[in-house]
Amino acid sequence: MATMKNVSKYTRQFFEAPKTKMKWIERSYIDKAPVWCSVDLRDGNQALVIPMSLGEKLEFFQELVSIGFKEIEIGFPAASETEYDFCRTLIEENLIPDDVTIQVLTQSREHIIEKTFEALKGCKNAIVHLYNSTSVAQREQVFRKSREEIIEIAVTGAKLCKEYREKYEGNFRFEYSPESFTGTEPEFALEICNAVLDVWKPTPDDKVIINLPVTVQVSMPHVYANQVEYMCENLKYRDNVIVSLHPHNDRGCAVADTEMGLLAGAERVEGTLFGNGERTGNVDIITLAMNMYTQGVDPHLDLSDIPAINEVYTRLTGMAVNERQPYTGKLVFAAFSGSHQDAIAKGMKWRAEGHSDHWTVPYLTLDPEDIGREYSADVIRINSQSGKGGIGYILETRFGYDLPKKMREKLGYIVKNVSDKKHKELLPDEVYEIFKQQFVDIISPIHVTETHFVQRDGIEATVSFTYDGKKVTATDTGNGRLDAVSNAIRSYTEADFNINAYTEHALEVGSASKAVSYVEIVTGEGKNYWGTGIDNDIITSSIKALVSAVNNMLTDK
Repeated sequence: MATMKNVSKYTRQFFEAPKTKMKWIERSYIDKAPVWCSVDLRDGNQALVIPMSLGEKLEFFQELVSIGFKEIEIGFPAASETEYDFCRTLIEENLIPDDVTIQVLTQSREHIIEKTFEALKGCKNAIVHLYNSTSVAQREQVFRKSREEIIEIAVTGAKLCKEYREKYEGNFRFEYSPESFTGTEPEFALEICNAVLDVWKPTPDDKVIINLPVTVQVSMPHVYANQVEYMCENLKYRDNVIVSLHPHNDRGCAVADTEMGLLAGAERVEGTLFGNGERTGNVDIITLAMNMYTQGVDPHLDLSDIPAINEVYTRLTGMAVNERQPYTGKLVFAAFSGSHQDAIAKGMKWRAEGHSDHWTVPYLTLDPEDIGREYSADVIRINSQSGKGGIGYILETRFGYDLPKKMREKLGYIVKNVSDKKHKELLPDEVYEIFKQQFVDIISPIHVTETHFVQRDGIEATVSFTYDGKKVTATDTGNGRLDAVSNAIRSYTEADFNINAYTEHALEVGSASKAVSYVEIVTGEGKNYWGTGIDNDIITSSIKALVSAVNNMLTDK
């Protein structure tokens, strides 16, 4: 049995919340959107190899506004001149809409708090976000302070924020974060948050945000949910407190932490687009919002053009979106598997027939078009694992060909073989080219140049064609034009075949549309061959399809 070395040096670093009623477990879904706060310009920016310039931050801010964020953390104004100048530029150039609140971060130090309020001078709406770390590891190793001393840091900062708010004009709200909350004893986290609340004394007109960050993810999501519920049930001034979540993703559970935290009573979420942030990142707000959307809950964010948001994000941050990132990755809707493609194609047809107003297509959690993606480019992808359903879907939706079921199967094997030999995905145009080369209007070794019909004991057809370089004319009768042409060709070539299937449809809409025909022939040995013909005249297209099938048979022999 394989083992990992040094496992004994690790231990659980979280603290179970005192027993709660676990009311969150009785809820199976989130029924309304939380207040969203983007921290892309703070947590996201500080996690970049090359932080954004002033101009880039301004463009990113405008993108966040256009998406619909009403609260945006713009940075730590006292930390650097760039951060300070960004805040001042937003205010002085009147770039903050009246319904948007900017948020700034500050530590519990008077000169930092003073600089923060200076940066906010003249701002219509702002949140001053005070924090200090409270975990056992931070208290013991970084600050080497007792619980009482850590509480004093928070209370002092809260008092200073209150004092400086009185000195500056503006609508300033407060937020407090016990940083590294998940590594803090829940009873102590509650004590320090209540001590801050006793200073700020929130009212219905002056609510306070208590933010419970998963600064480092150290437990399973249900543990965090219990911690959040414990805080929600025991915070003072609860009716005037907005409980906020700020999960990071060290264990890959940020989305689950957030969703369970919302079920446990939280009302607000801080996160980033695409989950950018320190280490493994912050919680991905797009994933959270789309999870709600696909459950029929309006997230109150406009994510209808994910590719455009992706372009702005990647250009300004230098980061990339993983191809398998939920909802936003290039391949998240892609179906290569034949069985998946077949189910999707049939689901799309079932929906087109009007069976349901709700989206229930197999394997697709949402309609890709609702977020700016395309079916043909993003959903059905063709490689050696693909099947007839997907290939048929591409030919029908992109090029207008509704192949008979057995013909789709025949083409499917050919396309998969090409993909396998080339060891690559085939684009829709490549699939179409294979279809044309294999089945459409094939003129060798037989090339029909002229046909004439007369009514004589059924239909008599005189067919002029070249065969192996020779000009030939053959005449025969049949119970219809196509049967008569078939008999004429067979009488000259002595080929052993019969027409087994024939279908047709208009290739384009309108009076001048072309007709496309599909013909299957079967030999005396039981082998099947297909051909397709295209022409303005339906009779001519059916003859072309027949000849294409016969040529496939003759070439095979």
